[in-house]
Amino acid sequence: MANTAQARKRARQAVKQNAHNSSQRSTLRTAIKAVRKAIQAGDKAAATTIFQQSVSKIDSIADKKIIHKNKAARHKSRLAAALKALSA
Repeated sequence: MANTAQARKRARQAVKQNAHNSSQRSTLRTAIKAVRKAIQAGDKAAATTIFQQSVSKIDSIADKKIIHKNKAARHKSRLAAALKALSA
């Protein structure tokens, strides 16, 4: 248990930050699932617009260092490849 006032405050802050980061990661997963669902449906126009929105969310979460930039790039690349395969 935290013994100093500073340590107690940092523990409180860590709880808040963890909750916020968890929420952001959940948003990321939801965005990725939305693109995959649109691709499964076969609607290229809808999938493209959802993909654009998801890329924006993925980038913003990576900029905040909640996920690593390479992980963000990997997700975007795989979604783009799946979207491209839809038209082929």
